[in-house]
Amino acid sequence: MSILDQFGNAIPAADIRRLREEVAAPTLAGVRPTWSGHPAEGLTPARLASIHRAAAQGDALRYLELAEDIEERDLHYAAVLGTRKRAVAQLPIAVEAASDDAEHVRHADFLRDWLTSGTLEEALPDILDAVGKGFSVLEIMWRTDPGAFVPERLIYRPQRWFDVSPDDGDTIMLREAATLEALAPHKFLVHRHPSKSGLIMRSGLARVASWAWMFKSFTMKDWAVFCQNYGQPLRLGRYGPEASAEDRRVLWQAVANIAGDCAAIVPRGMEIDFVEVKNAADGSALYERRADWLDRQTSKLVLGQTTTTDAVSGGHAVAKEHRLVQEDIERADARMLSMSVTRQLAQTIIAFNFGPQDKYPTIRIGRPDEVPLKDVVDTIHKLGPLGLRVEASQIRDRLGLSEPAEGEDVEVIGGRAPAPAPQPPGTQPPAPEMQSFARLLLSLHASQPDPEHVDALTERLARDAQGALVGLTSEIRAEIQAATSMRDLAERIARLQLDPTQLAEAIGRGLALAHLVGEASLIDELRRG
Repeated sequence: MSILDQFGNAIPAADIRRLREEVAAPTLAGVRPTWSGHPAEGLTPARLASIHRAAAQGDALRYLELAEDIEERDLHYAAVLGTRKRAVAQLPIAVEAASDDAEHVRHADFLRDWLTSGTLEEALPDILDAVGKGFSVLEIMWRTDPGAFVPERLIYRPQRWFDVSPDDGDTIMLREAATLEALAPHKFLVHRHPSKSGLIMRSGLARVASWAWMFKSFTMKDWAVFCQNYGQPLRLGRYGPEASAEDRRVLWQAVANIAGDCAAIVPRGMEIDFVEVKNAADGSALYERRADWLDRQTSKLVLGQTTTTDAVSGGHAVAKEHRLVQEDIERADARMLSMSVTRQLAQTIIAFNFGPQDKYPTIRIGRPDEVPLKDVVDTIHKLGPLGLRVEASQIRDRLGLSEPAEGEDVEVIGGRAPAPAPQPPGTQPPAPEMQSFARLLLSLHASQPDPEHVDALTERLARDAQGALVGLTSEIRAEIQAATSMRDLAERIARLQLDPTQLAEAIGRGLALAHLVGEASLIDELRRG
């Protein structure tokens, strides 16, 4: 029996064996080396422009190496890019069934069971590497055990091992020898994360951030030279015409070492002056302002705002608005990630294990843009008795719960209350006041009363009822519980042929209980209100 993918295509046995093997592993001396070039060293505007031009024309190796390079060299870019990745990588993961059909619910439960392995959760940071470079590729290592055809590992593959097809400039292909090879079906998870429309090599944040990084590197280099020359006073040694060559050597050694050693000795008659540059602080501020400005532009590029990275004036209101911008970007990133994972993992897993389907479950990553769960539960609790009907699967999906397993030994929480036992023919249901009275009797004989019923009025009612019930025989108590109305209760007591003394006591206690029934009904009304 052949295994079909989500498109209904049969997978040959050779390809199934290949799903368990690495096909994009690094090569020691081939086109996929473990080491990488460093085009950021000595980068100039002309060279950066040529790297971008080559990437747009189908040769993206230097650009992808540069994108990795600047992430390692720029502290601010690495920080804000890491913040954006981690904001999505730690979001909750949920599975939505295609419908309430039993088979679709079974598919969703199968995916939820696979998610508990942590394979996807562990790979999310690597998948989100596409935020900077525009795309990411992870090789899927499948476990092909009977009944469990699922991904066992998602291995990150550096983007520099891939390139785009020369035919369309957008299809990701694997570097193999001197050519480009199409990616094996169902073997790779390719996540595209464009920050702008267009070809994939021109859609990553690194393309824009590289310019800011280059100009900032120039500023940092000039700043370092400035600090080296003017960050400390100039040491000026003076010697007279009578100084010998040995005297001048000693003086030069003292001038050269006094800054680092903070101590020196010179012969008497020699002088060392410290000449300070008065405008050194103003010159240094120029470099700092330029570097900070470039960092703020990078924050806007990656996070869409600056308040979460730099302390600026504006108060709580400005910070709140900037946080909303960051949340908008977070939701957009999570939706793109959910689409890639659903189409390339969820659908394939279900097709491999259950065959091609008309509808597939969806993997949702992110905080739901919905009413909070507490409000949903309260609404259903209040509107359900009034006729509101909600599909149980929707509530389970919101709560992240699976369908309960069938079987007598399975312990579950919740469920509908059992239907009342059918009344014998000719009998009438108990009147409302007798129902309240019966509930009162049950609460009085319970070992531990329900905490929510223990209030001042209920406590007083319980004390009064205990006094009225003292001395009632089991026969009278049974007739009270079986009565459907107060009139029916009086007739049942009359038929008992009680002793006059017992009858008087029963009547007295009956009057007290009638009073308590009224109070029990009042409590019910208050609770319903």
